[in-house]
Amino acid sequence: MADARSSEDESPDDDERRVERPIDEEYDFEEFGPAEMDRMSPEEWEAAFDPDSWITGVELLDRVEADLKGRIASRDVFAVLERFEGDTTALLAYSDEGYAIVYPDGSIEGEGTVLRDVKPSVALCSMDDYEVADPPMDWSLPDPEEVPEGSGDLGNKMLQLVAFGLLAAGVIAIGGAVLGAGGNAGVVVVLVGGVFLIVSVFLFLVVANARLSDRFRAVEYKNRLRSAGVRSAERPDFVPVENGELVPRTEGRERSE
Repeated sequence: MADARSSEDESPDDDERRVERPIDEEYDFEEFGPAEMDRMSPEEWEAAFDPDSWITGVELLDRVEADLKGRIASRDVFAVLERFEGDTTALLAYSDEGYAIVYPDGSIEGEGTVLRDVKPSVALCSMDDYEVADPPMDWSLPDPEEVPEGSGDLGNKMLQLVAFGLLAAGVIAIGGAVLGAGGNAGVVVVLVGGVFLIVSVFLFLVVANARLSDRFRAVEYKNRLRSAGVRSAERPDFVPVENGELVPRTEGRERSE
């Protein structure tokens, strides 16, 4: 009975009570993203945003384009960005894992991770009080051929120097103990030298693993860039562009809110 009463108490008016609380206390709009969009009910959207004040049209596309360029530059979004003018004016973002089309009225269609990443930008850019930062000049994804295969970072080089030092110290210690006098002192020196050798081998393995991992990640990143058609005229087959024209699929279109 207690469970039944608790479910009755919580079911009908929960959303209304949440809307009655200040929306600013429920959501941090400076960190607004997909998770917050999923949590929001339609009533909360209406309470938070005045539909008559939403930015639409070419201005919305300009703001979304600038926002996405900034997010692509920071690698928060992995996508190729194109803008279409004419019969179908829209913004197209796509990668090897999906696409999103943003229309001047704020509606979106698409699929995959790109659609998920683009939705927050459209929602935020439609708000007048959201300031869109100017994107950097070189905002696009890199050319696959320009991606280095290894990081060559200072940390790996420092580990190598330490490993070489320990290796040399271990060889000298063991060699000195073998050539010198025996006894307990000689045994201790051999043990210490052996520890140095083991640690040096371990550090060499760490460096080798790090370099292999860097190379594997670089190769995987290059393959993703090529699959997405970065710096080429090829787009993934699922992107709705035919003969250079955008072909909307209106049955999958939805409002960003």
